[in-house]
Amino acid sequence: MINRSGAVSIACTLGIGLSALACASLHCLPAHAQSADLVLCDRLAADPTDPDKPTDVVGTREIARSDVATAIKFCRTASAASRRALYELGRAFAANQQLPEAISAYRRAADRGSTAAMVELGALLATGSGVPKDQTQARKLFERAAEAGNPRGALNLTALPEGGGAPSDPARTRALLARAAEANSAEAQYQLGLMTADGVGGPKDDVAARALFERAAAQSHPGALERMGEFAQSGRGGPQDSSIAKAYYEKAAALGNEDAKAALKRAQCPFVIKDKRGNVVTNLCF
Repeated sequence: MINRSGAVSIACTLGIGLSALACASLHCLPAHAQSADLVLCDRLAADPTDPDKPTDVVGTREIARSDVATAIKFCRTASAASRRALYELGRAFAANQQLPEAISAYRRAADRGSTAAMVELGALLATGSGVPKDQTQARKLFERAAEAGNPRGALNLTALPEGGGAPSDPARTRALLARAAEANSAEAQYQLGLMTADGVGGPKDDVAARALFERAAAQSHPGALERMGEFAQSGRGGPQDSSIAKAYYEKAAALGNEDAKAALKRAQCPFVIKDKRGNVVTNLCF
């Protein structure tokens, strides 16, 4: 799928991902009922977006350099009884630039059902980072994660090149994105909106696409804000309102969306003056 300026790229952050909500053994126990090693592992290396993580664990997007060695120590011990800790061990290894060890931990965590690990391993396979590039296996991992309710798995499916790896299945991707969108993932709502607006993987539906963009825009998604501007400006999928369109464009532009910036410029300078050769001389602005 060709994405607009808010496009998804393969998530290869060497430790940031999502996973499906799954309760087994220690995974859903409150932190105070868990082992001291797991508590410390969580404190230093938990992924804040990992649904395996208990709600009372905050997590960290990036493991502090000063905490890496300690995280490896405690996560290694805790990983014997917790797949979450095994995934977090992979994150700690990745933060320490020990990619082979990180990949090994992600593989074992994925085998034990961690969809966060599936996403991270899939990202590495898709990009060929530390492992031979294998988009077929990457797609399978993303699909497994998405089917288990992991929004990032569905989003990474949209980022895989068309024809790369296993045959693309737009209808399936659209269905998986719909599940992620219902979980209130702004990026999933945006990507599903693009597919719905273009009729990819299912019927074209401007009204449904606009509703999806509106939900994502409410979460300040730059691409969705820009799409809402265009839909409001043209009256696509709902009422036409230039003033509302301008407000959406301004919000998107403030967040760095280049398409929105260009739309605002066109609105200010709608008439182009060209010479006899067709070269642009100037714009007439209001």
